[in-house]
Amino acid sequence: MRALSELRSLPNLLSLSRLLLAAAFVVFDRVDVRIILVMLALATDYLDGWIARQYGPMTRMGALLDPITDRVFALVCVSVFLFEGVLSVTGYFIFISRDIMTAVGFVVARLMPSLRAVAFRARFPGKLVTVLQLATFIVLLLRPQAAQPLIVMIAVASAWAIADYTWMLHRERAR
Repeated sequence: MRALSELRSLPNLLSLSRLLLAAAFVVFDRVDVRIILVMLALATDYLDGWIARQYGPMTRMGALLDPITDRVFALVCVSVFLFEGVLSVTGYFIFISRDIMTAVGFVVARLMPSLRAVAFRARFPGKLVTVLQLATFIVLLLRPQAAQPLIVMIAVASAWAIADYTWMLHRERAR
């Protein structure tokens, strides 16, 4: 029952809305509609955290839902771009590299007794990757040929995020 009430909180509903936005990104192939969907995903990502921090409730479910729905939205968009030929296979894997590695890190942390208590929280490099991804989605929609520098920035920021999360886990394990 408690999980159901947590799910109904406004921040969690905003997080969950990104699943609908992801589905809409697949359904609608108009550039203007997709730009609006990306902007709404960015707005809901900002608002869910801001509302939770300002007004509560900050819940464990919300802390889990937010990054999952972010990743689902990004994965769906990147997959659409790959399927439509707008993004190369290399670009696709650059986009999802941070997500794959943080998922692996999460699983490893849960399997290792010394890391089970470590709280996975958003960190600046990971947030930067998300913002770069969303900005690149808009560029891919408007001028795909101009996206390459942003994809390189995503690669660098993803490497930073992977190193940052790995170092955080190492420090927590050492405690």
